[in-house]
Amino acid sequence: MKNTKNPSTHSPIHPSADILFHPFEPIIFKDSEILILGTFPSIKSFENQFYYGHPKNQFWKILSIIFNENEPKTIKEKKEFLKKHKIALWDTICECTREKGNSRDDNLKDIKPCPIENLLKNYPNIKKVAVTSRLGEKVIKKYFKNSQFSILHSPIYLSSPSPLNARLNLQQKAEKWKKLLQLT
Repeated sequence: MKNTKNPSTHSPIHPSADILFHPFEPIIFKDSEILILGTFPSIKSFENQFYYGHPKNQFWKILSIIFNENEPKTIKEKKEFLKKHKIALWDTICECTREKGNSRDDNLKDIKPCPIENLLKNYPNIKKVAVTSRLGEKVIKKYFKNSQFSILHSPIYLSSPSPLNARLNLQQKAEKWKKLLQLT
């Protein structure tokens, strides 16, 4: 889903009316069993060129707690971590506009979903789909409510790993994710 159009329409920092295109391919392996979907890359993720790239985002910390491993730091380490644990990673939105110049989900407008069904067709080992945001959940329910893939009818909602989500602390989020994903 790389941006193949005019690069000037790809600015996550000055997005007033610019169309943003998802900058990353899905991270998925032939034996992936869990697909975790975010919403759309943050401005920091665009800058750092990978999913959950904001240094305060807790996504990688949560997974490292769940699996009792060191937190992966580099893109290569993160991909190896996902492969080892049969986790695929992508987002629900592949095209949108971003208002106000910040990464909050409520600033995403003119949403076009990612072709998640195509991904599931090509990777039949995916047994669970989880989302890390309420907007991601809404996108799934709106655009895939009649999907032939029953796992899209009620995705698992994981507490947001965003630092703005302070209702649960890091340990509580990890425990909740582990239980919801039924990981041992």
